[in-house]
Amino acid sequence: MKIHQYYTHNDLRNFNYIIQLSDKTALVIDPWDAAEISSQLKSLDLNLKAIINTHEHWDHIQGNSALVMQYGCEVWAHENGQGKIPGLTRCLQKDEIIELDGTNQLLVLDTPGHTFAHLCFVLQQDGKAKAVFTGDTLFNAGVGHCRGGDAETLYETISQQFQTLADEVMVYPGHDYLENNLKFTLNFEPNNQQAQQWLKRIESTDYQPGSIQTTIGNEKSFNTFMRLGNLDIIKSLGLDSPQQKEVFLALRSKRDNW
Repeated sequence: MKIHQYYTHNDLRNFNYIIQLSDKTALVIDPWDAAEISSQLKSLDLNLKAIINTHEHWDHIQGNSALVMQYGCEVWAHENGQGKIPGLTRCLQKDEIIELDGTNQLLVLDTPGHTFAHLCFVLQQDGKAKAVFTGDTLFNAGVGHCRGGDAETLYETISQQFQTLADEVMVYPGHDYLENNLKFTLNFEPNNQQAQQWLKRIESTDYQPGSIQTTIGNEKSFNTFMRLGNLDIIKSLGLDSPQQKEVFLALRSKRDNW
């Protein structure tokens, strides 16, 4: 099994993923451009088994119809995506295990907040988490907006399902917002050395989206939405002895206008 990450070069800075299986089939996550995905599949000599949509927003589903027509593949997504996601054939359930090949599986996470039809997927090897496909729930150094969703629900999702992942788990998000998100962190926590170092890496090299990847441990070191007890952040927000949910909501509100 191999994971291929593709940057779409569109204005929304989407990532697409092809999961290559040993039997020459593949799963595609959130296809943006059907022709580009088809070209990549052809170059890898793969047949498309299924599309997985993390959620129903148009930039994550617009490749569905053409790929279904070309490959006759299935489409897997959240049950709340019915009537919204083109070609939906299989509604995935919370904690469902999708067998890939050999010792590899995908664990389905029900992750509401950005929308109420959002799923994320933990890649496991022999039941141990190795990576997580996060859609628009968790970004590198940030989280998704909640227009059409709910910020309090997103707080619960991040705190209960992502804070608890092991530090070594790789993060595969739906978009590249790393540079802007690191600047957001430094606005509220200017002395965060990890954020400073990562931003320097981006600004001092020929950075290409996807060439720098983070782990959950990295996120805990510079993602403000995973650092809700940090005193510098709390002070920058002007909050007085807040609960962590209050910090999260204040940050999400600030990020909406960043």
